[in-house]
Amino acid sequence: MQVRVMDRATEKLKEVFGYEAFRPLQAEIIADALAGRDVFALLPTGGGKSLCYQLPALLRDGLTLVVSPLIALMKDQVDALTANGVAATFLNSSLEPDEGRRRLRGLHEGGYRLLYVAPERLLLSGFLEDLRKWNVGLIAVDEAHCISEWGHDFRPEYRRLIELRTMFPEVPMMALTATATGRVRRDIVERLGLRAPRDYVASFNRPNLFYRVRPKAGAFDQLAEFIAKRPGDGGIVYCLSRKSAESVAEKLNRAGVSSRPYHAGLDAAVRAANQEAFLRDEVRVICATIAFGMGINKPNVRFVVHYDLPKNLESYYQETGRAGRDGLPSDCLLLYSRGDILKQKRMIAEKPDAEERQTALRQLNGMAGFAESAGCRRRGLLEYFGETFAEANCGACDNCLSPPEEVDVTVPAQKFLSCLYRVRQASGWSFGLNHIVEILVGSKAKGILERKHDQLATHGIGKDLAADAWKQLAEDLIRLGYAARSEDQFATVDLTAAGLEVLRTRQPVRVRRTLRAVAERKKVKGDFAFDETLFERLRKLRREIADARDVPAYVIFSDVTLRHMARHYPDSDLAFEATPGVGRKKTVEFAARFLKVIRDYVAESGRQVFKDEE
Repeated sequence: MQVRVMDRATEKLKEVFGYEAFRPLQAEIIADALAGRDVFALLPTGGGKSLCYQLPALLRDGLTLVVSPLIALMKDQVDALTANGVAATFLNSSLEPDEGRRRLRGLHEGGYRLLYVAPERLLLSGFLEDLRKWNVGLIAVDEAHCISEWGHDFRPEYRRLIELRTMFPEVPMMALTATATGRVRRDIVERLGLRAPRDYVASFNRPNLFYRVRPKAGAFDQLAEFIAKRPGDGGIVYCLSRKSAESVAEKLNRAGVSSRPYHAGLDAAVRAANQEAFLRDEVRVICATIAFGMGINKPNVRFVVHYDLPKNLESYYQETGRAGRDGLPSDCLLLYSRGDILKQKRMIAEKPDAEERQTALRQLNGMAGFAESAGCRRRGLLEYFGETFAEANCGACDNCLSPPEEVDVTVPAQKFLSCLYRVRQASGWSFGLNHIVEILVGSKAKGILERKHDQLATHGIGKDLAADAWKQLAEDLIRLGYAARSEDQFATVDLTAAGLEVLRTRQPVRVRRTLRAVAERKKVKGDFAFDETLFERLRKLRREIADARDVPAYVIFSDVTLRHMARHYPDSDLAFEATPGVGRKKTVEFAARFLKVIRDYVAESGRQVFKDEE
C-alpha cells in the first residue's frame, strides 16, 4: 500500500512540480506525512522543505494548514502553487476585506487544498472554530525554531500553537526549520506536542555556497568591488543598523547599482514595495537588517554580503542560506572588524537579564571565532551544528583555496601605535584613521600643518608603505585589540591598553594575511554549460509573462529550468515537459511561447555543442 502511495507521490511530483526525483529525505518525510505520523524535519535553506507538506496536501483528504510567520512568504508560495495548478490561499492583514471574505467562502466550500496563516491570525477569537469546520487533514508549522527561546528568532506567539494539538489530536503535525541546534530541536518537539515524531535532520552543508571573510578596510569600497565582479547578479547586503542599510543602499545607487533598503523602521507600504521590487528583479540589491529574509523563496540570489558581523552563527547560516537556493554557485562574503565585536558587546551589556547577556556573549564569541579562524569555514560552520565534515579541503571557502599565512608586522605596527601615542600626547585627543595615515606617509596637507603634526617624531616614518597598506594594518591592529575605533560621528582611532603594552615591550606582532588571489572553486554538482544568449532571450520572455501576471519571474520558471532549455533546445511539447521544473499545467500554458523563442533562435544562430557532449 505504502509503495503505491509513493508511486502516486512521484507521479504528482512530475505532473505538478515538474521534477523526476525527490531531494534527500523528501520522500521519507512525505511518506510519513501520508501515513499520518508526526514529523520533525530540519532541512537546509534550499533543501525543499515546502514540498514536504505541499505534495501530501494533494494526496491527503481535507485541508492542509500551514503556519508561517511572514506575509511575503505566504504570498510567494501561494503564487507558485497557483501557477502549478494547485488550489491554495492565504489569510492575513494584507488582504482587502472583500477579498478576505471571498477566500473565507472558498474555505467553507472546501475549495482549497492549502491554507497559509500567521500564528497571530490563527489564534484570533473564532478562527480556531472555523478550522474545525474546514476538515483539517495535516498541520505544518514552518520556521518552527521561532517557538524556542533558545533559537535565534524566538516569537512568543508561536508558544500558543500547542492549542492546535489540543484541538486536533488526531491530525498529523509537521514541524520544519532550516536552523536549529540540538537544544532547539528538543524544545520544538516538546512545545508543539509532537507525538513520537519521525526525526529527519539533513546535512547542513550547502556545497554550492562559497564562504569568504575579509578584514574590513574601507567597507563600502570592498562591497562595490565585490558586486562589480558579478555583473547582472542580484543579492542581499545585511547591515547591523537601519541607518547603515539606508546609507549603503544610497551609495550603491550612486555607484550605478540599483538598490533599496529594507528594515522595520520603514513605512510598511515602502518596505513591502522594496521587497517586491527585489523579488521581481527590478532592483539588483536589497540592503537590509535582519528584518529581511526569513522564508523568502527567491531562488536566484547569487550573493549575500554581511556588511557587519552577525550576532550568532545561526543567523549567519540562515542569512547566507538565502543565496543559491536553486543549487547554482553563489557567494557569501563577511566583512569583519574587531570594532563590530566591541559595538555588539556594548549592546549586549544593556540587556537587563543576566542569563540573556551570557547567552548573547557566548554566541557572539562563536561568531568571532568563525570569522578569525584560519581553518575551513565550512567545517567550522557544520561543527557548530554538530555535523562532521570529513573532507580535508572543501574547495569552496577562502581558507581552503588560499590558506592565510602569518606575516610579521612588528616594525610597522610599532610605527602605527607610536603615531597614535604621539598624536594623543601632543593634542590631548585622538584623530581619524585618514589623518593618522597622512602623518605616517609624511603628508603636508593643510590639516597636518595647522595642527603642527608635521613636527611629530612619527611624521613621515611610514613612507615605505602605501596609504592603503597602512589602513589594512590599522584594521588588523583594531581586530587584535591593540587599537580601537570610536563609535562617535568622527570615528577616531586610539591606542588601547594592550597596544600600549605592545609598544613598551616591543613584543612581536603577527597577522594572518591571504597573500594571493583566491583560487578557483571546485565545480559545483548541478552546474553546467548552456547557451547564454538563448538564456537571456528566455529570461526576457519569462519577465514579460511574469509582469503580465503580476508575479515574480521565478514563479513562472527558475533560472535552472531556463538553463536546461538553453542547453537542450527542446523542440516539442513532450521535450518541453521533460525539462526539470516544468509540470503539465505550465506546459499547456507556456510551451508554445517558449518553444517559438527557441526555434527562432536555432534557425538564426544554430545549436551550440558543449564540451561534455562531444
